[in-house]
Amino acid sequence: MTVTAWVTSASGRYPVRVGRGLLAGVGPGLRASGFQGRVAVVSDATVLEEWGPVLLLNLESAGYSPEVLSIVPGEASKTVATAEVFWGRLIESGFGRGDLLVACGGGVVGDLGGFVAATFHRGMRLLQVPTTLLAQVDSSIGGKVAVDHRLGKNLVGAFYPPEQVVSDVETLATLPARERWNGLAEVVKVALVRDADFVAELERDLETLADGPVNERLEAVVAHAARLKAEIVSADEREGGIRMLLNFGHTLGHALEATTGYAALSHGEAVVVGMKAAVRLSAVLGSLGEVETTRVLALLGRFPHPLGLVKPSSEAVRAAALRDKKAVGGKLRYVVLRGIGQGAVEPLPQERLDEAVALALEAL
Repeated sequence: MTVTAWVTSASGRYPVRVGRGLLAGVGPGLRASGFQGRVAVVSDATVLEEWGPVLLLNLESAGYSPEVLSIVPGEASKTVATAEVFWGRLIESGFGRGDLLVACGGGVVGDLGGFVAATFHRGMRLLQVPTTLLAQVDSSIGGKVAVDHRLGKNLVGAFYPPEQVVSDVETLATLPARERWNGLAEVVKVALVRDADFVAELERDLETLADGPVNERLEAVVAHAARLKAEIVSADEREGGIRMLLNFGHTLGHALEATTGYAALSHGEAVVVGMKAAVRLSAVLGSLGEVETTRVLALLGRFPHPLGLVKPSSEAVRAAALRDKKAVGGKLRYVVLRGIGQGAVEPLPQERLDEAVALALEAL
C-alpha cells in the first residue's frame, strides 16, 4: 500500500510517496500528469545495472527518450567538476528550464542531481527517486541539494525542493547489509530527537530491519521515518529552528567523514559515532539521565563498528567541525538530547567542543 506524506515548501507542497512497485510507475505517472518535456536521468553505475532497465523502459514506454547521466558510485563523485560535466551534457542536448531531471539513486545521486537541477538555467524541474534506505528516509526529503568541497561536506549547495519524491522500497532488496545499516542510522536519529515510541520499536526490530526481508514492517518504518522528516522540514524549510534537530550526530559525523577521506567511513557510520558523542555530552551537560543515556548508547552500540580505521587527529576534526555550515561566528550549534525523543539545540562553548571531539574519537 502506498503511503503519502506531504512537505510544505516556499515553492508549494509536494508529495513523498512510499510503497512497493512505484519505480515502474514513474513514466506512466509523468504522462498522466500531462508532462510533455524532456527527461534526463542522473544515476550511478550500480543503480543503473540493478534498476535502470525498470526505470528507463517505463519512461520509454510512456513516450520519453531519457538522457542518462551516470556517475561512479561514491562520495568522490559529488563535486562541482561532475556537475560541470552534466551541465555541459544538458546544454549540448538542448535541455531547458521546463524539462525534468530524475535523480535515481542514493544520497550522493540525490544531492548531486538536485544540485544540477537547481543550478541549470537557474532551476529545472526535479523528481527524486531514492533507491537506498538512507535516501528514502532522509536525504531525498526537504530540498537540500549540494556538492562537496575538499574542505568539507555539502558546503556548496541550495534549498531546492523536488516536485515529488517516489520511494520504491523494493529497491532496498538489492542493498548490501552495510547500506541498510547506513540508512538505519538516520532512522534512529530522527526517532531519538522526535519520537520516543518509535525508538522503542527500533530497539525491538533493529537487526531484522538491517538483515531481514523487504516486507511490510520495513515498509512501515520507511514510511514513518519519512513522515517525521516531512513534518519537521515543513515547519522549518530553511533550517532556522526545529529542522536543526536533524543534525543530531552530524556535526562531528561530517567532520569525521571529511578527515577520513569520505571512504573509510560511510555517512551512517560517521553519524552513529557522532550520536554516541552527542549522547555522552548530553549526559555530561546534565540534560540526559543515566538510565536514558545507557539505553541510547546500548541501541547505538548494536550498529556494526568500522574496523581498521586510522583515527584523524583531534585538531583536524575540530577544524573540520568549525568549517561546518552549522557553525556561526566560530561557534557550533550542537544537538543534544533532553530525553529519548526530545532533541534540543545548544551553543557549544570552546571547551565543550574539544570535549565532544575527544568523545567522538574515543567512540571511533
